[in-house]
Amino acid sequence: MSADPVHQRISEMVASDRVVLFMKGSRFQPQCGFSATVVGILDGLLPEYTTVNVLADPAIRAGIKEFSSWPTIPQLYVGGEFIGGCDIVREMEASGELRDVLGVDAGEVAPPEITVTDAAVKMLREALDGEDAAIKVTISPRYHHDLAIEDAAQGDVVVERGGLRFAFDRMSAARAEGMSIDFIDAGQGSGFKIDNPNAPPSVKQMAVAELKAKLDAGDELVLIDVRTPQEREVAAIAGARAFDDALQAELETLDRKTPLVFHCHHGMRSQRAAEYYLSQGFVDVSNVRGGIDAWSAEIDPSVPRY
Repeated sequence: MSADPVHQRISEMVASDRVVLFMKGSRFQPQCGFSATVVGILDGLLPEYTTVNVLADPAIRAGIKEFSSWPTIPQLYVGGEFIGGCDIVREMEASGELRDVLGVDAGEVAPPEITVTDAAVKMLREALDGEDAAIKVTISPRYHHDLAIEDAAQGDVVVERGGLRFAFDRMSAARAEGMSIDFIDAGQGSGFKIDNPNAPPSVKQMAVAELKAKLDAGDELVLIDVRTPQEREVAAIAGARAFDDALQAELETLDRKTPLVFHCHHGMRSQRAAEYYLSQGFVDVSNVRGGIDAWSAEIDPSVPRY
């Protein structure tokens, strides 16, 4: 047993799981590019592994460098053995060696059935601009989707649609069954729209125009204003309810399918509230993008801006 208490703690962390990554930030929120790179590689190969945020503990941040005799972060351990940092992990991933070290089954992965609309194919072909590359589709464990133009890596699952090649790492391919990729042309709001039936419920971003249409139509929803009472005295959206103790108690009793729509001044506080109620089992939760400020600017100029 090590006489150094920090080294003892690190030894226990290394032994806590077969794959342990010492990094800056967390798996779901890396705080440096090198850590994000290694997380992206591991996420493409493994459903679960352990991360240690060295930024949360200066003693571990300094101690791991001495423990591994390696000067930089991140650092990857597999089966109690130090594998290396970002560059080594990238090289091992490119050569296929990392799959062997991690014990990833090299068997065939079924190509996912995906739908790519004509509009999306057109925009992606324009983005490729004649380049002979694939569209890399990455789906994180939290079902964040990313599209990039790059060559398919060894072991990627490749699907052809509309004359284009779509490359998925193994874990992304497993998460992509039934996914659709579309392109929405809406002026300044244009962009790709990805629907994935495998994704867990997430907070939807609702434009103020959509909110107005729902209110005008009398759609069933609970519009919740999470701002302070002082702010509500300055400006308010008709029909919005104050996020007070009485409403919070009422929300606990509602059917989890009840549509909830949260708003604040600009959309940040309400996003946090919406995420909380999503975690409580509500499946139709929206955040008003831009908050009451957007409502004043785009829908009802009689509502004061502040």
